[in-house]
Amino acid sequence: MPDVSLELDTPELAQRYEQISQNRQFKAGQALIATLGPTAGVQVLDIGAGTGLLAEYVAGLVGADGHVTGIDPLPLRIELAKRKARANLTFVVGDALDLGIFAEAQFDIVYLNAVFHWISDKPEALRQIFRVLKRGGRLGISTGSKDHPNLIQAIKAKVLARAPFSAHPEGRSGGPGHVSADELENLFTGAGFTVEQVDVIPNLHFHPSAAAAIEFSQASSFGNFLGHLPEDLRSQARQEIEAELDVLKTPEGIRFERARLVAVAVKP
Repeated sequence: MPDVSLELDTPELAQRYEQISQNRQFKAGQALIATLGPTAGVQVLDIGAGTGLLAEYVAGLVGADGHVTGIDPLPLRIELAKRKARANLTFVVGDALDLGIFAEAQFDIVYLNAVFHWISDKPEALRQIFRVLKRGGRLGISTGSKDHPNLIQAIKAKVLARAPFSAHPEGRSGGPGHVSADELENLFTGAGFTVEQVDVIPNLHFHPSAAAAIEFSQASSFGNFLGHLPEDLRSQARQEIEAELDVLKTPEGIRFERARLVAVAVKP
């Protein structure tokens, strides 16, 4: 399970995420939304809305008669998201593990884009989502695949296994808790959902440099990439990770080849 801190985010990281997510998480989110197919007038919940880019896009799809509510446990990111708020788009600080602020059967669609791997208690989150969905409502998830490990997480684990970092075993936590396609199907059915699809989608991208790859991971993990190490070791760990990544650099950049899960489930 992920063991992450919500206290490591900074205004700089939140703003950086707003910028870098437009070419990665936002585009993956658009593909997820296309699969879910929200129509005018529906009620939508975006869990882990971040700075609100995808929720803003969905608000344009549901129109004035629909509504999108975006929640995220990171106040700094919700601050940025609230700048996008309008009559059919609301943002509040909130957590997937406590959806008590919402009524039973309130939403037609709930989605989590690049978020599910950060949730510590996935069965509980799905139970909460099941409660707030209407009968026939749809849940969409786009998340990394456990069967296709992230290169940078693998290199990070290799570096942190060395001294002096190995003296801080908690430093090996703080990463995402990905699931396999089979595990996600079992989680859905365990929470009472009917599985509509769980697809494994190849995902290839290049980072121009090791520094850019680490910067992306730091902003995406809201400071957890190396934030769990003592402050005096973070710079050294970053340098060693950069050195490992630099060896893999090609004229196109550093190749990151993995896959994501795109899944849809329905509340019967």
